[in-house]
Amino acid sequence: MAVLAVVFLIVSSRQRKSAGLPSGRVVYSDTRSWGKVEKPLFDPLLSLTGKPDYLVEQNGVQVPVEVKSGWAPDAPRQGHIFQLAAYCLLVERTTGKRPPYGLIAYRNRTFAIDYTPHLETQLTDLLAEIHRQERQAEVHRSHEEPARCAACGYRGICHEKLE
Repeated sequence: MAVLAVVFLIVSSRQRKSAGLPSGRVVYSDTRSWGKVEKPLFDPLLSLTGKPDYLVEQNGVQVPVEVKSGWAPDAPRQGHIFQLAAYCLLVERTTGKRPPYGLIAYRNRTFAIDYTPHLETQLTDLLAEIHRQERQAEVHRSHEEPARCAACGYRGICHEKLE
């Protein structure tokens, strides 16, 4: 029985590491591999909804973990940082406890992103801009990342696509 228990500990440790999860108790999962998919987190004041891949409880605070399937860039992509910041904000709004950081786990590397007041301000400014643009009749596309334009699902109908 002791050998079997050790085997289970080793297997679960490897699964946790391969998923990019820190130590702590998984309290939420948006992946079917860990059980039923949880309902999204929601903040009605910001009209913000999100489903982090995992929430890991550490010292009474839930830390969001976003898992990306690709290889890690030299630094996390800005969009991934804002996605994680949105999860941090949602965790704080739904639990009343501010996560000090969140994790972005790429295939070969994990980045810890501090959830600072500055990052929160940048996020809320971005959300305000998104809501402002939602009310406009026409919104121009960003072409700062040509690869995203090339893979965009709206490419067939977009008159601003890159050639």
